[in-house]
Amino acid sequence: MTASVVVLALVTLQRLGELILARRNTRRLLARGAVEVAPGHYGLIVALHAAWLAGLWLLAPGGIPHPIWLVVFVGLQAGRLWILAALGERWTTRIIVLPGAPLVQRGPYRFVSHPNYAVVVGEIAALPLAFGLTGFAFLFSILNAAILTVRLRAEGTALKQNLPA
Repeated sequence: MTASVVVLALVTLQRLGELILARRNTRRLLARGAVEVAPGHYGLIVALHAAWLAGLWLLAPGGIPHPIWLVVFVGLQAGRLWILAALGERWTTRIIVLPGAPLVQRGPYRFVSHPNYAVVVGEIAALPLAFGLTGFAFLFSILNAAILTVRLRAEGTALKQNLPA
């Protein structure tokens, strides 16, 4: 098994684990009275991430990924863990708003409004670059930016409307 297959297998397992966690958190939040906002674009996000991962499986060359880009990607995973810890049960892959709940102000949210999206932007580029797939990184970065524009607008509106009085 090549190093690239090991990396891709670990990323795939991580993403599947995140989906399980997100579903569990979503169910719990909805049971507490939370509501999903702007679900229309969610399918595009899922399709983008599935295509990104499938494309990496198809195109990533065998052998050893570029170490610098791999270290960048691993560093981004540390950021993701920090985000997950800060959000706890409120972390989901959807826009779920718990009425009256204050915005999270701990962890990376003390410094950045949307650290999870910053991590995703980095991941979308860094992992393909680790495999020498510059065009792939560029293409998916552009597609991700388009979807994040919609997502950030919807999430920002939802969070502003939910601020406690």
